[in-house]
Amino acid sequence: MALRFHWSLSSAGDNRRGQRARAVQSGVPDLSQHVAFCRQAEASGMDSLLTAFGFHRADPIALAAALGVLTERVTFMVAARSGVCTPTLLVQQINTLSVLTGGRVSLNIVAGHSPHEQRYYGDFLTHDERYERTDEFLTICRRFWDADGPVTFSGRHYCVEDGRVNTPFVSDARSAPEIFVGGNSAQAEALALKHADCLWRLPDAPERLERAVAPIVDSGTEVGLLVSLIARPTTGEAVDAACALVESLAATSRTTQRATTGKDAWLGPCLWNGAVPYLGAPSIALVGSAEDVASTILGYQRMGVSQFLFMGWPDIEEMSFFSEAVLPLVRAREGLGH
Repeated sequence: MALRFHWSLSSAGDNRRGQRARAVQSGVPDLSQHVAFCRQAEASGMDSLLTAFGFHRADPIALAAALGVLTERVTFMVAARSGVCTPTLLVQQINTLSVLTGGRVSLNIVAGHSPHEQRYYGDFLTHDERYERTDEFLTICRRFWDADGPVTFSGRHYCVEDGRVNTPFVSDARSAPEIFVGGNSAQAEALALKHADCLWRLPDAPERLERAVAPIVDSGTEVGLLVSLIARPTTGEAVDAACALVESLAATSRTTQRATTGKDAWLGPCLWNGAVPYLGAPSIALVGSAEDVASTILGYQRMGVSQFLFMGWPDIEEMSFFSEAVLPLVRAREGLGH
């Protein structure tokens, strides 16, 4: 199976992603910047672009629809949460997107974010209850995509009676969207094993990651890594760029946490967590030269990881370097089985 690569679209045109409080981040998309980003992704060989969910962002489905009709090849990985809309409505929205884009839509499901933000949307369930609800949500969605007739379901969180959606999912390759589930918890793994094509999880030290990945892959579900990227022509330049990022974050951040430094900042030869106190766990990054990053990616492939969802600082420059310097190395070596 060839490795697949995706990129987060959430910061197109915003090189200060993560350096500002979410409460003051603009949710107004710059359409021209987003279209340019999409075209760069198409030229760079990205499989899809994530349109993320959050109060500080534009609506991911509306954004994907606008960008989908202005692009040609890239798929839009639309983020969705249970409890925000009904499963019937989501199926109708995703199917409509498939019609508008020729099937270029997939689905990224997360059970929720912080309890504080969930309440913005009227959601007061606990962490475990949100996963229970999301299980019902995806069960209903799957029935719409799998069934020939009306859908009826009765559960604790959702009831649907003789449900119908007259807009079909349209794709030459699939009868339903590819489904990704994100999370590192046991509940996320169980949800992915039951409903998803791929589980997104954060990277970890190699020995721990390999133990976590093996049973999921053995079950037939893919595992992908959500990881940031700081790649440069040389290892030294990449490390310097990572240090400069932390310095800029420290100068503008109000956090009382301090960045991990020195050897403690490295979870592996190429895996760096120095920006986590400022930007959170998604900022765990592959840091190194093109050779370093390609070798690390292929090492993950040997563990069973088959997909990668990247973010970068700044994104479009990182994507271009990845496409020009890292991806050719990966493609040449995975073909040789190295």
